[in-house]
Amino acid sequence: MDFDTRYPSIESLREKAQRRMPAFAFEYLDGGCNEDINLHRNTEELREVQLEPRYIRKTGEIDTSCELFGHRYDMPLGVAPVGLQGLMWPNAPEILARAALRHNLPFILSTVTTTDIERAAELTEGRAWFQLYNPVDPEIRQDIIRRAGDAGCPVLVLLCDVPTFGYRPRDIKNGLALPPKMSLTNILQVLGKPRWALQTLRYGQPTFETVKPYMPGGMNLRQLGAFMNRTFSGLLDAEKIKPIRDQWKGKLVLKGVASEWDAQQAVQLGFDGIIVSNHGGRQLDAGESTIRPLARLAANYRDKLTVMVDSGLRSGPDVARAMACGADFTFMGRSFMYGVGALGAKGGDHTMSMLKTQFRQVMDQLCCERVEDLPKHLVI
Repeated sequence: MDFDTRYPSIESLREKAQRRMPAFAFEYLDGGCNEDINLHRNTEELREVQLEPRYIRKTGEIDTSCELFGHRYDMPLGVAPVGLQGLMWPNAPEILARAALRHNLPFILSTVTTTDIERAAELTEGRAWFQLYNPVDPEIRQDIIRRAGDAGCPVLVLLCDVPTFGYRPRDIKNGLALPPKMSLTNILQVLGKPRWALQTLRYGQPTFETVKPYMPGGMNLRQLGAFMNRTFSGLLDAEKIKPIRDQWKGKLVLKGVASEWDAQQAVQLGFDGIIVSNHGGRQLDAGESTIRPLARLAANYRDKLTVMVDSGLRSGPDVARAMACGADFTFMGRSFMYGVGALGAKGGDHTMSMLKTQFRQVMDQLCCERVEDLPKHLVI
């Protein structure tokens, strides 16, 4: 085991991160929407999935690797896109991008995180995926997509599950809605976390780096909020998607799919894959957990699309559960951010090493030689 054994689980990293991060930053990372019902449903219902070991058989060498879009990764797990990562822990996206390259896992950069496309591509040697919030202005959209292509990103991920921002009580209380504000309470929280404050001084105030070239200069926070609301629209339809599919020459993935309707639209509109997701329980508290639609969509669409999943996964056994339910690949967002919040620059490597160890143990225990065989171990 090449990770810090004082923190052997995502929950132990979460607890450490909570002690190191200002409360407003931790609550932005940790919270869902409304009453957090779907946030908890994601993990609870995933963990109802049971796997069957098959012991009395000849078992060859265990292989945890998995091929996705022409690249073989060390395990079927990647880093999901997360907005405002540098607010939660300074330099977080760069920490995770570097670790993803070292561990041979995919890293997805969000449009609204705090490192730009070009830097993420440099740190991952051109392997970073890019997740696009659809811009209203077609010239901005075309330029962002061009930049992602020029940077060598192999996959463009189009987000479909934010037609409106989720109602997030913690963020509203903390002033982290758009436009954000820094209250006296938040300032006192920062003063109580000197390491976070010093790292923020080192790396600078987090900003939307990818979007910065399109922003007018000298905007205050209120003007920034109005600009973001004007510039990006989460509402998608066939008319908005078609020019993106026409321009983008790489693999195109639709993220936020939670229904047969949207999966069918993805097929008709020429997507290569979908990520079954409910935005980590941050958008629709009355929605399903991700494991429920995953099982249905994998059964009906795996011959037409690459079916991936995020939201609610917290461990190596969770990855195995999702793969057994038919996923081609999985992603985690919060889990990696807990690692960085807890351990800073070491957090990405620690979390990836730990999850690899956990996943390998499950494969060994099931006597399952290949990732592709995990569905055979699903208890129906």
